[in-house]
Amino acid sequence: MLGCCGPFGHLFMRAFYVSVLAALAVAASGLVLRSVAGAASVGEPSKVESPYRGQQTRAIKALSPQQIDDYLNGRGLGYAKAAELNHYPGPRHVLDLAGELELTSRQTDKSQLIFAAMNAEAVALGKRLVEKESELDQQFANESIDESSLRELLTEIGGLEAELRYVHLSAHLKQKALLTGRQVHIYDRLRGYGMPHATGHDHNH
Repeated sequence: MLGCCGPFGHLFMRAFYVSVLAALAVAASGLVLRSVAGAASVGEPSKVESPYRGQQTRAIKALSPQQIDDYLNGRGLGYAKAAELNHYPGPRHVLDLAGELELTSRQTDKSQLIFAAMNAEAVALGKRLVEKESELDQQFANESIDESSLRELLTEIGGLEAELRYVHLSAHLKQKALLTGRQVHIYDRLRGYGMPHATGHDHNH
């Protein structure tokens, strides 16, 4: 066959083989890339998968079990950060650090009263808030909610949250009034809040 093609036959066949080999190489590289991409996607979450996955089994969808427990036991849930992180100690931690702060018996007694009053109010408000969140959840679950009931429930929940925040923040306000500036500085240091902030005067009342 090559003989009959003349002197250009060899060049033609060589070019033909080169083009075939190039086509096979391109096809093979495409298969490799698709395989790698497929392997990389195995085990990866879908881009449309919700970060709320699994939370549909909660008793109250908007609250974790820990949050419910915190509300029912009057814990802070971060409501007092504006005070705590601006040199206004909280009564519970002040009592925990009574020895390091060298609290007087008067300071200890009054701190206990502040904490007891705060905790009692926070527990009562937390219980009501959990009940309202449960009501909101149930109305969505049984499809009985409408815009009017939605607004009413959210207003109540928002009001309860504001009251809770007030209870925690006002306790920090009262607590600082019992302490000296030195005690506040020590508290900040022990709580890991960095360099103490000079207040310019003591709060020893």
